Amino acid sequence: MHTSGKLMDPIGRLMGLRYKSHPWHGIDLGPEAPDKVIAFIEMVPTDTVKYEVDKSSGYLKIDRPQKYSNVIPALYGFLPQTYCGKRVGEYCMNKTQRDNIKGDGDPLDICILTEKVITHGDIIAEAQPIGGFRMIDGNEADDKIIAVLKNDATYGNITDIDQLPSIIIDRLKHYFLTYKDIPGAEANTEIPHVYGREEALEVVTASMDDYMDWLDNIQIALSRV
Repeated sequence: MHTSGKLMDPIGRLMGLRYKSHPWHGIDLGPEAPDKVIAFIEMVPTDTVKYEVDKSSGYLKIDRPQKYSNVIPALYGFLPQTYCGKRVGEYCMNKTQRDNIKGDGDPLDICILTEKVITHGDIIAEAQPIGGFRMIDGNEADDKIIAVLKNDATYGNITDIDQLPSIIIDRLKHYFLTYKDIPGAEANTEIPHVYGREEALEVVTASMDDYMDWLDNIQIALSRV
């Protein structure tokens, strides 16, 4: 049983009544994780600027304007209390039969499909993972979990990525393979695999375990100060 609520003790909950919780560390992933998760949404399809959470303050910051006209074709954010570390990297190496791949040191990314027009980020959403992209950026595992919004009229009954129209998968892949492009520079990202729900749950679980290891290491380091 995962202890994703390790930070959500009574004192932490009381602090949350007075102060805004940090999106990465102060929001619970949910009691049914990894089957159903609570995600923090940073970007929506209408955004022409890439936003991401500032890891120190927890506030959304402007990362960069989108250089081209492509926009994220889904809600985009990350899973709180996850971390792409040793286990996520090892899982990627096992599946690709490659060496020297590590987790990217960030929370696990997620895209959430919905028929509704959500006009802004900085919100949380309940979703069900249905698959993912095994994305590799240089030598780092940068998986993108694909999910559907809870109770969505169009996507809510989809349980696996192979039930999606291929055009939706193609649009998502195109975005992630091009959103970091810099004119004149060689592309350094690839998506060798698209995987289904079962494998997505394994990646989420690995990231949950990586987070607990990462948190334990921080606590050990602080105890020595």
